[in-house]
Amino acid sequence: QVRFAESGGGLVQPGGSLRLSCAASGFTFRNSGMSWYRQVPGKEREWVAGILSGGQSTSYKDSVKGRFTISRDNAKNTLYLQMNNLKPEDTAVYYCNAPQYVRSAYWGQGTQVTVSS
Repeated sequence: QVRFAESGGGLVQPGGSLRLSCAASGFTFRNSGMSWYRQVPGKEREWVAGILSGGQSTSYKDSVKGRFTISRDNAKNTLYLQMNNLKPEDTAVYYCNAPQYVRSAYWGQGTQVTVSS
């Protein structure tokens, strides 16, 4: 069974940092691209960052470029998102997923990130 388990969120002041983790299982993680998404109540879920299967290429939403870094450890089936210089507008529930499951019901619980002074 496909499963995504996000962790690492919390409350942080503007300018602070957090590192999110996503433990994936139920599919061949090392062969799959992965992405981070986020959602604010009342709005659609939006893509934040993506990484290819081997980690050789990454891409980011314009508003997080230069502040967020996506990475992966294929030996641990784990995806990461290092978030620096956080802003209040980064407040959201963050999720991870693989392209082949985005339109499915296979979504984790997400991890809440709140940026506030």
